[in-house]
Amino acid sequence: MTREHRLAYALVVLAATLFGLNAGVSRIPLRTGTPTDTFTTVRITAAFAAFVLIALLFDRAALRVPRGRELLLIVGLGLVGFAGVQWTYNVAINRLPLSIALLLEYLGPVLVVLWVRVVRREAVHPRMWPALGLAVGGLAVVSQVWDGLTLDGLGVAMALGAAVCFAAYFLMGEHSHTVESGGPLRTILWSFAVAAVAMNLVQPAWTADALGHDVSMLGRLSETSLPAWVAMIYVVLLGTVTPFFLLLVALRTLSATVVSIVAMLEPVVAATVGWAWFRESLTPVQLLGMAAVLGGIVMAQTARAVEPEPSLPPPQ
Repeated sequence: MTREHRLAYALVVLAATLFGLNAGVSRIPLRTGTPTDTFTTVRITAAFAAFVLIALLFDRAALRVPRGRELLLIVGLGLVGFAGVQWTYNVAINRLPLSIALLLEYLGPVLVVLWVRVVRREAVHPRMWPALGLAVGGLAVVSQVWDGLTLDGLGVAMALGAAVCFAAYFLMGEHSHTVESGGPLRTILWSFAVAAVAMNLVQPAWTADALGHDVSMLGRLSETSLPAWVAMIYVVLLGTVTPFFLLLVALRTLSATVVSIVAMLEPVVAATVGWAWFRESLTPVQLLGMAAVLGGIVMAQTARAVEPEPSLPPPQ
């Protein structure tokens, strides 16, 4: 393994860690008066502003307005891959244990392989089917379906919605290779622009009055308080912009399959955060189910006969 590859792996691990920590930090404004729609709007709008600043400093060509097929792709990515994923994800992490919310979202890559096999009729490795069975069986164990489904129904629905949006993101990202574009930064920047416009139409960012209040840090840190906007700054800079760029750099060296598998460290980090910060715990049976789901996802993500390279990092 070359030094460049080791650095790329380290970047993916750091990005996944930041995403996992972000799931915990996001709960601070979400559980203290900021509606999910408002939170999502502020996060996307502020991240878009940060990407514009980065483009101004390092790559002004990314500011050119996309046209034609590239514009259609960016509209789809913005509405589904960014606004859709983040809105459903934010609802899920607020209503479910962090580990389970992230686990359900990471079924997205499994849905991609199913789409490729069933709709596109492309060949996949035979291990796809036992992988799917392992993942579905593991989810049944985690959800404890024999006990009447002990998880919040809306939270589960939103997490599965995030998985669908996540899958659509990957499929559109693959399609971007057939569209002439101005590079990954331009695609991400304008996709965030579309997402920001859409979310501001749903819930304007300037309605986020609760972000000016002091709030509890929740869980084991409930005795400590801080301004909600401080947590929001972390969400934008260290939970969105920084990990996106780390993955962007890593994808120059590693394949999308490798990056997506290593990025599965995120649910593990989120589970650790849930236990250490929010006192969330899972039964031994649920932990076994989580292991089954993770194993099924890894098997499924490596089951494609040919893996196209997307130009974008996973959205969180």
